[in-house]
Amino acid sequence: MKKGKITMIITVSIACFALTLVMFMQFKIVNETDITSIETMREEELRTELANWKQKYEETQKQYDDVQKKIDEYKDKKENNIETTTLIHNELEQANMLLGKTDLAGQGIEITIKEMQDYDYSRIEDSDLIVIVNALKNAGAEAISINEERILNMSDIVDIGSSFIKINGQRILAPYVIKAIGNKAYLESSLLGNGGAAEQLKKMGHDVQITQNDKVLIKKYEGNINYKYISD
Repeated sequence: MKKGKITMIITVSIACFALTLVMFMQFKIVNETDITSIETMREEELRTELANWKQKYEETQKQYDDVQKKIDEYKDKKENNIETTTLIHNELEQANMLLGKTDLAGQGIEITIKEMQDYDYSRIEDSDLIVIVNALKNAGAEAISINEERILNMSDIVDIGSSFIKINGQRILAPYVIKAIGNKAYLESSLLGNGGAAEQLKKMGHDVQITQNDKVLIKKYEGNINYKYISD
């Protein structure tokens, strides 16, 4: 064999061995290093992603808790406002009832008084109406009106000459219709019997009719309530 051919065979063999060695080293590096690195990198990425989602959840939960807290606060305020409004409304209604500034209805009596025209002395006077009103109040009347004029604590019932009577500054004429809300039996009995205001008017010749009613309607006082001597 020629020397040149032997040299070429040796050179090719060394090259093949070197190439095989390099390939073996690359496979070993891939098997031992790259796969482990990739797996480690994925695990770290998953941990990071999980931590990010956990943080986002906690932030969302905090926002939800804050919103729910505000909703509860608004709900409590609304309920408190409703309770306060209801209480104030009830107190206002009670005050209006006491002041005569609201229409009322309830059981009671209606008294109709017609003057007899045969005699001059038979005219109904302011004092006659005042006696009836006081008797009704003493019997527990909760509201009274005369010819739809609401009787208040400060109502004036006065004669104007010999022609008519004024109540709350308004002119009223006979017949007089007096309404009272309260226990209808008590109210009626307070006007009847010996010495009762209704009996006295009957003796004077007036026509007095008393009717019990389960639903007497009394209108509110339409005027303004002014205090002259009460100060804050």
